[in-house]
Amino acid sequence: MPLAVVVIPARGGSRGIPRKNLERVAGRSLVARAVRSALSAGVGPVVVSTDDEEIAVEAARHGARVVRRPPGLATDTAGSEGVVLHVLDQLDAHGEALPPVTVLVQATSPFLDPLDLAVAVHRVADDAADVVLAATADHSFRWTHDADGVASPVGHDASHRPRRQDLPPQLRETGAFYAMRTTGLREHRNRFFGRIALHEVRGLTSMEIDTPADLAHARAIAAHLLDPSSAPHLDVDAIVTDFDGVHTDDRASVAADGTEHVRVHRGDGLGVARVRRAGVPFLVLSTERDGVVAARARKLGVDVVHGSDDKAGDLLAWLAAHDLDPARVVYVGNDVNDLAPMSLVGWPVAVADAHPEVRAAARHVLTRAGGEGAVREICDLVLAARDEHAPISHGATSHVPSSPVPASSTHAATAATLRSYS
Repeated sequence: MPLAVVVIPARGGSRGIPRKNLERVAGRSLVARAVRSALSAGVGPVVVSTDDEEIAVEAARHGARVVRRPPGLATDTAGSEGVVLHVLDQLDAHGEALPPVTVLVQATSPFLDPLDLAVAVHRVADDAADVVLAATADHSFRWTHDADGVASPVGHDASHRPRRQDLPPQLRETGAFYAMRTTGLREHRNRFFGRIALHEVRGLTSMEIDTPADLAHARAIAAHLLDPSSAPHLDVDAIVTDFDGVHTDDRASVAADGTEHVRVHRGDGLGVARVRRAGVPFLVLSTERDGVVAARARKLGVDVVHGSDDKAGDLLAWLAAHDLDPARVVYVGNDVNDLAPMSLVGWPVAVADAHPEVRAAARHVLTRAGGEGAVREICDLVLAARDEHAPISHGATSHVPSSPVPASSTHAATAATLRSYS
């Protein structure tokens, strides 16, 4: 039996940010980030409770089980405990043995460290506590005010201003996760009972998204820490690219007879030739119907689908034909019609001059623009990762993309943590 079952509440509605759980940070939706982090903790199955079909599909695609919640638990006022207990009841009703620990994970914590989650679960499983929740150090001076607007200090004496480091230790509940003894949760029907312990999480891993400003902040943090100018480790089995705006600068000249001419980068051709020699499948996938797309693909010696009316469907068909795991594929796009196929792969990548929505959805942004060596750049990144490892198998591995749990039991620096789990 696993140590725990992890429950992620993710309803479709949200007051602060519409469709919040599907908003993306560093190329992944919030619910996908939560599922992947929880799976990476390695403590047991992950269940997403939702009333929304799109969230259900997204959660399942990233390896979670899905429990449909009833309307009464899909309102603004429904408590998280009720959602978690409903999942446990559903598992129980289907004859499944309940693990000793139940974990509530909030998808609104985009930088959750799986190591923190694993440690909290083991503390409960080892009987060191009945409940372990995420908290972070808080050294701020807090105030409150009464109905008349008169302010008074909380936890300190305003007449004697201490140094921040001399304040009594305080920790703030982050809301990221709550590891609870399953029997105690079902008995008390509340996440707080028995012996309660705090697991201190550090730095930006304590961030929680409640407002549009929080979401913008999280994206800015990810963009800064996942510096587009730094080379990611692109350990993938195949490369898929759009054509216009990736192989070209998104411009075309049209002759009197209607023939189109585009400009390409010779370095891109050399890069594609190198990945072909390395045995990496390569697909050009485009909505453009002009024969120039097929002509360029023939010149490069790669697969092509052009005139596509369903890029996501055509991508899935190509992946199935080549027995490829979507989690181990890179897709390079530049415009909004690339968003659907980008959402299907483990490595959505944008060219430097991509549409803002595409940049926001990307896990990595290239330094080169379309038609200016972007294809060569992605080829070089893929080859660099292959050089560091044994040859990659082209057979399907797991359909569940996941990040490994760090081998070290100590916390890495915040930036390293976010790179590992973003």
